[in-house]
Amino acid sequence: MINAKYIFVTGGVTSSLGKGIISSSLALLLKSRGFRVTNQKLDPYINVDPGTLNPYEHGECFVTQDGAETDLDLGHYERFTNVRTSQANNVTTGRIYSSVIEKERKGEYLGSTVQVIPHITDEIKNRIKILGNTGNYDFVITEIGGVVGDIESLPFVEAVRQLKREFGKNAIVIHLTFVPYLAAAGELKTKPTQNSVKDMMSIGVQPDIIVCRCEKHLTQSVRDKISLFCNVDKSSVIESIDAPTIYEVPLKMMEEGLDTQVLKLMDVTNAPEPDLSKWKKFLYRLNNPINEVTIGLVGKYVELHDAYKSISESFIHAGAATQTKVNIRWIHSETLEGGEDIAKEKLEGLDGILVAPGFGSRGIQGKLIACKYARENNIPFLGICLGMQCAVIEFARNVLNFKGANSVEMQPATPYPVIDMMEEQKKISNFGHTMRLGNYPCRLSENSKIFAAYGTTDIEERHRHRYEFNSKYKSDFETNGMVATGINPDSSLIEVVEIPSHPFYVGVQFHPEYASTVEQPSPIFVAFVKAAAHI
Repeated sequence: MINAKYIFVTGGVTSSLGKGIISSSLALLLKSRGFRVTNQKLDPYINVDPGTLNPYEHGECFVTQDGAETDLDLGHYERFTNVRTSQANNVTTGRIYSSVIEKERKGEYLGSTVQVIPHITDEIKNRIKILGNTGNYDFVITEIGGVVGDIESLPFVEAVRQLKREFGKNAIVIHLTFVPYLAAAGELKTKPTQNSVKDMMSIGVQPDIIVCRCEKHLTQSVRDKISLFCNVDKSSVIESIDAPTIYEVPLKMMEEGLDTQVLKLMDVTNAPEPDLSKWKKFLYRLNNPINEVTIGLVGKYVELHDAYKSISESFIHAGAATQTKVNIRWIHSETLEGGEDIAKEKLEGLDGILVAPGFGSRGIQGKLIACKYARENNIPFLGICLGMQCAVIEFARNVLNFKGANSVEMQPATPYPVIDMMEEQKKISNFGHTMRLGNYPCRLSENSKIFAAYGTTDIEERHRHRYEFNSKYKSDFETNGMVATGINPDSSLIEVVEIPSHPFYVGVQFHPEYASTVEQPSPIFVAFVKAAAHI
């Protein structure tokens, strides 16, 4: 029984062409026509999930509501469609092999020789079908990471071949390729695309639609050539030219007729026209700001901006909501440790300071300096996760005079006897590890800045951390001006701290950036931008 239609998005020629953005854009277009859509990512690496991957190598680890540590593309899916993802939306080679080996050890294959085909490919197919079989979706869009031709991707492509054969017109393949422009020749070159499609066909998969990433507009002759040599309809050759912002891409895909061609190939008739009025309003506000601010993002992975992808996108959402152009000044926390003059030079002139999440002791002293600078100079401040913990430790050292204020993970950072401000988790997370992962409730105090931002006392936000505020020091902080304004109602753990006497000084233990979307910008980011812009 087929409960949904399946769209597979593959990539060719080179990586980083934007399969995630194309997948997200198509999902938005189909959703805007009234269809129920979800996105899925298949990652060919052998890690079970991205939770242990270095941010420099892989970018941000995105966390879903149910506590899954996933690929950052799931963040794009949610930001574009406002449809929440889960553990089932991200599958890795590591998870596939782990599952197959576990079944083999239990004897579930009845003594058969376990092989890539059919056992690995069957497991991939089962994971792809999970979302479609729920009955909750009309379309499942599955993006396959990497580039066709990579050894790692072959089992996934083979699974796609089998599913296309099984599902017929209820499954299509969109292949994203690169069409380079050679300035010396003055023309676009289609040979890389032809070779990429040839690689696909050699595995037994004929792409149904080819999306061409390019820097120059495709001429009609180029479209005709791709159509002829790649064996697709002319209307199935889609231009994806560079756009000033990723949020322009859905409109460009609509102009190119991507969603129309998908529906045609899958025999879907009488579909309503797409309604992108809210999306266009968002773009208008984004492109026509009436305010402008510069926010210092203080972190230790700032060389790779993708390490803070959800944060930077949350600023875009909040900027559009307030019609404010948000400029980000990327500040490596270790550079702030070079002396007071250097720190002042890096932080001076900012309208707001955000101290970002992270793990480990490297760069902590610079984050503490940023917290202190924001606090003493009345600069709007937002600390997220480790950023909140740094705000607590800085306040303890310099206001409470707890010179040894620290945490186990951050040691050694002070010559004084350690006063442990952060306690390690006692295995309370969704998966039994010493981390809190996914959604947890938080009760906000009325007459606080966090309450004013959310407009309600009870919220849920996503978490990804190992240490908690040590509640035995709560009264010391509150007596001296830093107040706990958000508490987990189930465990009494402190989630939010504020300095009421400061124009805007808020630290949150959770990650509000994960839940921010075009349709629903993060309330605390909106409040932070408003404070920075004096709105």
